[in-house]
Amino acid sequence: MNTIEDILDRFSAGDLDRAAAAAAISESYFEQLGHSTIDHDRARRTGAAEVVYGESKTPAQVAATFEAIARRGHSALATRVSAEAAQAALQAVPEAAYHAEARLLAYKRQSQPQPSTSIAVVTAGTSDRAVAEEAALTAEFYDNAVIRISDVGVAGVHRLLARVAAIRAARVVVVVAGMEGALPSVVGGLIDKPVIAVPTSVGYGASFNGLAALLGMLNSCASGVAVVNIDNGFGAGFLANTINRL
Repeated sequence: MNTIEDILDRFSAGDLDRAAAAAAISESYFEQLGHSTIDHDRARRTGAAEVVYGESKTPAQVAATFEAIARRGHSALATRVSAEAAQAALQAVPEAAYHAEARLLAYKRQSQPQPSTSIAVVTAGTSDRAVAEEAALTAEFYDNAVIRISDVGVAGVHRLLARVAAIRAARVVVVVAGMEGALPSVVGGLIDKPVIAVPTSVGYGASFNGLAALLGMLNSCASGVAVVNIDNGFGAGFLANTINRL
């Protein structure tokens, strides 16, 4: 890893001249790839390296940005990665793993101590699973224990009630739902933990690709429910990790 301390040590030892050391220090903050500018300093500032958003990027762009992060000695994560882009990135970083359902590409360089508490990811229906897996795998990437509770939507609320004890055992709960988005309100009324609601684009015409669920969650009458954007499993998983580590 090219930290500033490493660069200064190499400069002091005579392994780098002044110009090369200055360039290396500059690149330790950010790196220009032509199509992208990689924020290598983000790990120091926030505790987590930059995450690559793969949608709308070409396979070559995804591979180059993912490799640039991994090459600096950071664990690397990319979301919304197509199978073609994943194949290109895996050629550059063979140690990475691709999770096709969640469209998540992960390369684990180092681990953090795992908190003693856990994160629950609760899914209303099987159709919400891809977004829920993005949240769960993101939380696991940042070294959290995850409890997965699937297909407990309000159309059969007895399924949820049978799992309340397991949900209450978690420190923070991610609830993923489409259609009318009612499940986070029900969960929020049953537990004393923060709930991160994730609306999905699952549903028939009047669901408006998740807008109905989003508005329903934003108008939840349950206290302690916060909402991320439609289909944003990564955002929910990352926020859950931050809360679980407080």
